[in-house]
Amino acid sequence: MLRYLLYEVLYTRYHEHFHPWLDPLNVFRYITFRTAYAAITALLVSLLLGGWFIRKLSEHQIGQPIREEGPALHQVKRGTPTMGGVLIILSVLVGTFLWGNLRNGYVWMALAALVLFGAIGFLDDYLKIVRRRSLGLTGRQKLLAQSAIGAAIGLTLIYGLDYSLVLSVPFFKRFRPELPAALYLTFMLLVIVGSSNAVNLTDGLDGLAISIAFITTAALTGFTYVTGHAEFARYLNIEHMPEVGELTVFCGALAGACLGFLWFNAPPAEVFMGDVGSLSLGGSIGTVAVMVKQELLLLLIGGIFVLEALSVMAQVFYFKLTRRMTGRGRRLLKMAPLHHHFELVGWKEPKIVFRFLIIAILFALLSLSTLKLR
Repeated sequence: MLRYLLYEVLYTRYHEHFHPWLDPLNVFRYITFRTAYAAITALLVSLLLGGWFIRKLSEHQIGQPIREEGPALHQVKRGTPTMGGVLIILSVLVGTFLWGNLRNGYVWMALAALVLFGAIGFLDDYLKIVRRRSLGLTGRQKLLAQSAIGAAIGLTLIYGLDYSLVLSVPFFKRFRPELPAALYLTFMLLVIVGSSNAVNLTDGLDGLAISIAFITTAALTGFTYVTGHAEFARYLNIEHMPEVGELTVFCGALAGACLGFLWFNAPPAEVFMGDVGSLSLGGSIGTVAVMVKQELLLLLIGGIFVLEALSVMAQVFYFKLTRRMTGRGRRLLKMAPLHHHFELVGWKEPKIVFRFLIIAILFALLSLSTLKLR
């Protein structure tokens, strides 16, 4: 919005007549400038509205239920305001609307993913907390809704936008297979839905999911920028997609919103993001990774999210396997997801969060290094 008003309207139309007074407005055409201010805007929105929002959640008794089979120390968190993901979504929307190019189809796709995955999480939270339905949406209902959104995003990219079906494979310079549309669509679906659920599984400790989401989003911001930059893309031998560059502003807003929410979610948390936050963050991250053609690299960029999801899959598989073989199921971990295993081993919650965060930073740095390791 500001780009359109201050650059396209004021600067482009009237610069010739009011030079040099309008020269400073030229800065609004640069993605780097607008990305920085989208991040600052989203951060400020979160900080300014966070306290008021938390009070409203408390007034309406929207508190987090804690499952009995979880770690005993978590019972003290019962009743902590939740559904704070609404604040994250609002902050991203404000930052992107103010600083993004709203004529860009990729930006609208990212915003749609954020809102639609958030809507699934909102409904799930609403049923669990307000309607007192213990399980909220069933796993099948959530998966079907997520798959429908992922399929819509994939179909729009393939058939509605100028999207290449060539798969980008990390570490391999010349191996770039072109997949059939149906196969690529299935792959997109796995990435987007898998990312959404992986962030959801990670959201179990104060500050854990949101801090790792910030690191992941910050790394994706870099990939998005170089993908949309002709010289960088050519130098780094990655596919240049000019229209995708505008997604950098969305990623900046997402990173800023994560930092703003972390202010209130840091241990001990004043508010939880709920499924409305985790599903929207994960869905957005997966969607951006698909749009910038870094689907495979997302396994490394969001390495902690991947490990958390794999820990749940391994736990279920091992339990079913041992039950079939011995008649009695055994657990591979003390508890899944992985962060709960370390809790039961004896690690304190802040130690788990900070150690996972260090590993997340390492994953992000390794992913960025692949830009030259080709």
